Amino acid sequence: MTPASKLGQPSGGGGVARASSGWNKDKAVDYLNSHANNNSLGRCAEYTRRAIEAGGVKLTHHTSAKDYGSSLLAVGFESLGHKAGGYRKGDVGIVQPIKGHPHGHMAMYNGVIWISDFRQFHGLYPGPGYRAAKPMFTIYRYPDPDSRPLDGIKWDAVSLPASSNMA
Repeated sequence: MTPASKLGQPSGGGGVARASSGWNKDKAVDYLNSHANNNSLGRCAEYTRRAIEAGGVKLTHHTSAKDYGSSLLAVGFESLGHKAGGYRKGDVGIVQPIKGHPHGHMAMYNGVIWISDFRQFHGLYPGPGYRAAKPMFTIYRYPDPDSRPLDGIKWDAVSLPASSNMA
């Protein structure tokens, strides 16, 4: 019988291999929280990018917030699409432009509120114009390395403990 301590481990011994993280969301959110202003400075992309980079990845720089999706994907973030709610600490939101705001908007969720260059107490949309227009947005999330096995592990070969209730 395989010991219960081996449950969830690939056959062949050792622990469950996990992907190593190239991004530390806690460091990113700490930077974000400590640099946020009370009011917008019109520099959402710069402040959000700097927070993301404080977490350990280097993004390609863009002039417009709306253009950062490809840079996030390039460093390992995944697009969740237009997902309203269920946000997690470290999620990044990119909002499409509206009239008078041609660069769009970019912010990160700190686990409680969205923050860009300022603390956004009304959600991802940064101001009344955005809240009235409700433009499309995309949420990006960096995968949690503790919940994703490395590629190549043969999970059909995982050893499970025998049970007397099994036929």
